[in-house]
Amino acid sequence: MSLIRNERTKYLATLLNTVAAATVVAGVVAPLVALSYGVPSPISGRFALLISLGWFATGIIRHVVVPIILGRLRP
Repeated sequence: MSLIRNERTKYLATLLNTVAAATVVAGVVAPLVALSYGVPSPISGRFALLISLGWFATGIIRHVVVPIILGRLRP
């Protein structure tokens, strides 16, 4: 039973880690790439920076949660 629980826990950690990486890419990298190509944005200035920082913080928080979840693994 413990082996099944451990595998499910690892899958959950992998899922959250992937979602965290996608969050950072969607919220930070994509707007930076659009800005570098001169694509017009519906928002600009400090508000856009604030939104990108929010996405970045969300991704980092999710990355921090993954080791906590992996700490639930049983021998």
